[in-house]
Amino acid sequence: MTHEGLSRAEFAFPGPLRDALVSAVLGGHKVSTTSLLREYELEASPLPEPGDRSVVVDSKNQAVAIIETTSVKVVRLGSVDLSHVIDEGEGFNSVAEWRTGHEGFWHSDELRRALCEPTFTVDDDTPVVLERFRVVDRLDDTLS
Repeated sequence: MTHEGLSRAEFAFPGPLRDALVSAVLGGHKVSTTSLLREYELEASPLPEPGDRSVVVDSKNQAVAIIETTSVKVVRLGSVDLSHVIDEGEGFNSVAEWRTGHEGFWHSDELRRALCEPTFTVDDDTPVVLERFRVVDRLDDTLS
């Protein structure tokens, strides 16, 4: 399967976190992800839709898999449930633990720069995009 012309699925920023998330995707542990609706608004990008395919890239900007979106919903951050948390495959065992980890990322200088909002913070009412996906093809030769 070719990945030419597909949008890019970039989990976090290049570095150890992205590498861990990509590994979880390739291992089948990560089948969902959470994004800030604000990111889509800032980039004027449409939300993904079921059936959309994208290419997962690693920290070296190498294409490693093609994923297909299976569901998308926008909810308030305070409504994220344990099922979604577990399906993110990051090892969190409670919504509170997941939230603490994600707030650390969302409140990081790097994300605040990307959002052009140096004091950006989230709260229970922050809209987030919950996306579920499945791997339809692996493109990485070394991990097969």
